[in-house]
Amino acid sequence: MSKDAQLTLAIPDRLVQLADLDRNPAGPAPQALELRHLRYFVALADAGSFTRAAEAIFIAQPTLSQQIRRLEEIVGTPLLQRRREGLRLTPAGRVLLDGSRNVLALVDQEVSRTWQAAGLGRPQLRVVMPPGLPECLAVPVTARLQRAAAAADVDLAWREMALDAEFSPISTRRADAGLGWLTAGPQTVAAALEVMTMGEFEPEVWVPSAHPAASRGLISLEELAALAVIHGPRRAHPGIYDAWVTTMQAADPHFEFTDPPFRHSLAMTLALATAGNRPAAVLTGPVIAARTQAWPSRRSRLAGTCGMVRVILQHHPLTASAALVWSGDLPRPLQQMLFDTADELTELAHPQPADLISLTTA
Repeated sequence: MSKDAQLTLAIPDRLVQLADLDRNPAGPAPQALELRHLRYFVALADAGSFTRAAEAIFIAQPTLSQQIRRLEEIVGTPLLQRRREGLRLTPAGRVLLDGSRNVLALVDQEVSRTWQAAGLGRPQLRVVMPPGLPECLAVPVTARLQRAAAAADVDLAWREMALDAEFSPISTRRADAGLGWLTAGPQTVAAALEVMTMGEFEPEVWVPSAHPAASRGLISLEELAALAVIHGPRRAHPGIYDAWVTTMQAADPHFEFTDPPFRHSLAMTLALATAGNRPAAVLTGPVIAARTQAWPSRRSRLAGTCGMVRVILQHHPLTASAALVWSGDLPRPLQQMLFDTADELTELAHPQPADLISLTTA
């Protein structure tokens, strides 16, 4: 091996760098950086905590902590800062995270191609679905894609994870396609991605029954911003969260959302909204198709609303476009399958959201 030669081998579960063996034959052997280290690191960055990451990848939390320390020893610098509000990547950690995503995506893609070349597997489409999508959107998209994939002899690999405004899991090849939210036009998405919008959605807005907006059935942005507003958490839909904070801060520069303590229970969040010292509103994610928003003002028939009343936000300033996004370098048959799915579902007749999903009917 020449003195300037350096080879990096990437094989499943292990990355081994072979330095110039002639340069310092008596020196210590290079440390092995394994793919599992990178997978653990990416899972931790995505989850934001050791507990959630360990649950997501089915390992014990002490094991995850040990492997992340080992990774920091191998690269020779801290990758994470542990703070009261959670984990934060160091500048070196952000660089390694981007590289790790690319390496893992490339390895997974090439292994899949190897299987297909050997006749051991069918084409695979990796699809991201964020948590909390309205069922009137997620269910038909899922069903249509399943049918199309079966007809095309394609395997679908589903993954539930948050999508940012840039759809970065797709642009960095961690996924092939995803259903998510645009808070601005399709032109804001990277040129390498294909985008088809499928209608606009708005949040539900709940206010205390004693608030003047409750009797009107309508609340202005300024009135809403003057309340404590329970929403979030940001990690579920970072693009939506950031865009809506910006809109609210146009009415009140000091406005910030309050995260709900019970993310998966609207009923419990409504109960807590009425229990504080300061009147609070509850704002869901985008769950209502925009064209169905013109219902008459009335109290919900559902149990567990705890004196909270659903109202319409005047002028509809908080909206998001549902979009199916995919990588522009996918094989043409896969792109056609995604295009046909989005095209078929664009004009869906969304059901009237009489009294929505998260509460228990009386």
